[in-house]
Amino acid sequence: MNQYDLVVVGSGPAGRRGAIQAAKLGKKVLVVEQGKRVGGVSVHTGTIPSKTLRETALNLTGWRERGFYGRAYRVKQEISADDLRRRLLITLDHEVEVLEHQFARNRVHNVRGKASFLDPQRLEIIKDDGERIEVTATSILLAVGTKPFRPDYIPFDHKAILDSDELLEITDLPRSMVVIGAGVIGIEYATIFSALDTAVTVIDPKSTMLDFIDKEIVEDFTYQLRDRNMKLMLGQKADKVEKLPDGKCSVTLDNGRVINCEMVLFAAGRMGATDTLNLAAAGLEADSRGRLSVNPETFQTTVPNIYAAGDVVGFPSLASTSMEQGRIAARVAVGVIAKEPPKYFPYGIYAVPEISTCGLTEEEVKERGIPYECGIARFRETSRGHIMGLDSGLLKMIFSLKTRRLLGVHIVGEGATELVHIGQAVLNLKGTVEYFVENTFNYPTLAEAYKIAGLDASNRMGEPK
Repeated sequence: MNQYDLVVVGSGPAGRRGAIQAAKLGKKVLVVEQGKRVGGVSVHTGTIPSKTLRETALNLTGWRERGFYGRAYRVKQEISADDLRRRLLITLDHEVEVLEHQFARNRVHNVRGKASFLDPQRLEIIKDDGERIEVTATSILLAVGTKPFRPDYIPFDHKAILDSDELLEITDLPRSMVVIGAGVIGIEYATIFSALDTAVTVIDPKSTMLDFIDKEIVEDFTYQLRDRNMKLMLGQKADKVEKLPDGKCSVTLDNGRVINCEMVLFAAGRMGATDTLNLAAAGLEADSRGRLSVNPETFQTTVPNIYAAGDVVGFPSLASTSMEQGRIAARVAVGVIAKEPPKYFPYGIYAVPEISTCGLTEEEVKERGIPYECGIARFRETSRGHIMGLDSGLLKMIFSLKTRRLLGVHIVGEGATELVHIGQAVLNLKGTVEYFVENTFNYPTLAEAYKIAGLDASNRMGEPK
């Protein structure tokens, strides 16, 4: 009963997709999840909660309608933490129900407990009730995800000084907040709370943010944040965080400046959740951030029958790419050929406003010495943008002058994470600027921005030779 073809540790995007893929191939599969419910970080503290919080904040504040009705417009005048949490719990319950049904339908066994290696093919699982069981697997897939990095010098108290997991448990919305870390997670939460009218200050020792995003998009994004009075203190390090006697917090910067606020969110990095796996017994070793090295094509670790996928293997750490990594790893692990995924995948940042990108940035095109031209469209140029009351939003495409092929698409603004897939398809199918010029787009839609940007680039490039 305790012998499996594949044991998957973790039920997040990589784990669940890997487990279901192996089960569909007729293999006996076990999923081990140490959380209270299946779904992993993605469902319970990461992707789904943060995006649900974002959607709830935009709906209750009337954010999307303020272009018409003014900045004072509100759908609900007094928004509480309970308002945000109510929708979050409904969404999470639905996600868990769907996942449990998928496991049952595909006959994937699952158990709640903590897994650790006894050797490369055996795991000990300590269940919630204290029972210890031993399982043997032909192959093992580690999809344990990550947890927030919590340095010793930050006095976390679960109430006013929090990490990104604890933020979802707050009972009151702060009037002011300092976010330490201008990475994806920090910026997403900073902009969501700014939309809730919290006074937000972002601190990061780097002088720039989101460096993997096209610089022109980041500049437009930064302008929008500062325009609504968010403070971006880049190139400055938080040296000290204190809880004051009155319950508020104090953040001291390396230049001596002191910022007082009601809440501090520390969101400067995450660690691979590998510390309880007893990796040494399997002949594995994690890096300083708890991450595992894998073959990027097969997701095989240095131990032949052990695979790893998802955030625990590092960049890009997206739920979407983690799902594909888990699927590929599971196919390879059970001896089935796995096709290499398409070259280009989209990156989505669910800030307010959204950012999404696919392909090469303008900076990368310059570094490669590729002659290029850009096409730009602003959402306010579209009829749909007028209907929605948008005064911001930008779509940028980059084309090769030699081949006229699309090299990259970059979007900031409402619906960016949905719109990017048109550009992604054209990129992977090696399409040219003529696709956007010659095709008809629904009118009025934001997708019409592709046509506008395509015409902009085509006019600059001239007729094809």
